[in-house]
Formats: sequence, C-alpha cells, structure tokens
Amino acid sequence: MTGVEVWDTGERVGRFRETIEIVDQMLRNEVTTYQGRYYQIDQAEMHPAPIQQPRPSLTIAAHGPKTLKIAATYGDSWSTLVGGDLSPQEAVEITRQRNDMLNEYAIEVGRDPKTITRSIAVGWTPDTPFASLDSFYEFVGRYREAGINEFVFGYWTRDEEIPEAHHLPHIIDDGMLERIATEAIPSIKKELAD
Repeated sequence: MTGVEVWDTGERVGRFRETIEIVDQMLRNEVTTYQGRYYQIDQAEMHPAPIQQPRPSLTIAAHGPKTLKIAATYGDSWSTLVGGDLSPQEAVEITRQRNDMLNEYAIEVGRDPKTITRSIAVGWTPDTPFASLDSFYEFVGRYREAGINEFVFGYWTRDEEIPEAHHLPHIIDDGMLERIATEAIPSIKKELAD
C-alpha cells in the first residue's frame, strides 16, 4: 500500500528494536548519534528537551519472546492483547505466560519487573465485562491474577454495527456503564491502594 517492501519477522523485530533504541536515546540526550543495521542518525538534536527525566514513559506493545525482551529492556509500560478464536480461559493463560516471560527478561537485563506497568487492550476475546458488575469484577480479577494492572477498554455502542472479526464489548445498558465507572472502578482502585 505504501510502496515499502514487506519485511520478514526477523527484520521487523530488528527495525522495531532500533526504533525503540533511537527514541530512548533521543528522549534522554540533547544530541544523539546512532549506527544500527537499519537506521543511522548523526548528531540529531532534541529541542525542546522533554520535561520528564530521564525521559517520558514508553509503552511498548509486545507479544512474542523477541519483542517482550525489547519491552523488558526499554518499556515503562508493556501493552498486550489476545484474541482471535481463543476462549476467555486460553486468553488469560497466554497473558499469564507473556507476563512471566516479561518478568524473566526484565531480571535478565537487571530491571525490577515490578517497575513495568502491565496493560491489556480489552475487547479481542469473547468476554462480556460490561454485562454486569459481577462480569466486570470477574474479568478484571482474572487478568489481575495473570499480572495485568492496567486495562484499556474500547467498546461499541448499541447503535453501531459490530464488525464480525471483533469482540469489543457491546454497551447495551448505559446505566451499567455508569455503575462500572462510578462503583466498580473506584472500588478496584481503593482495593489496590490498601
């Protein structure tokens, strides 16, 4: 579509790593030089410098071993999603396995795994977290047990046509959405703070 050749998996991962390394260095330094296999920059200046030090937080989406290593090395937050034809139980188990790998890779690179936020994009499995408060608590609880501590919810409204390939939660009850926002989420936050 864009005229760029389709890279094989190894090259995509290599380019991804180099891009993250460049972003990391440029956000930390006023001037950056980088010589990678795929990308090179010479004396690139970062003006104005970011206010956050040593740099703004990076969220890195990763699903496989190679990209999870990148997330463990550079990510302040790891983002994942699971879906397709997986059952809710299979999706949680895959998330748990990825979370465990991220922990191992963080330790390998000398990082405390607890310093990495664990985020999931919700809506790619046949779960129904908005069906009731119990459904919401049960959904969040299963993923929290798998290591997730941040949830990104997308949803379809009742007036929108849902694409067949997506399982995004469907809001059919505005009152339930309000209860989740005003009761369930504050309750979970309080529980985490205690």
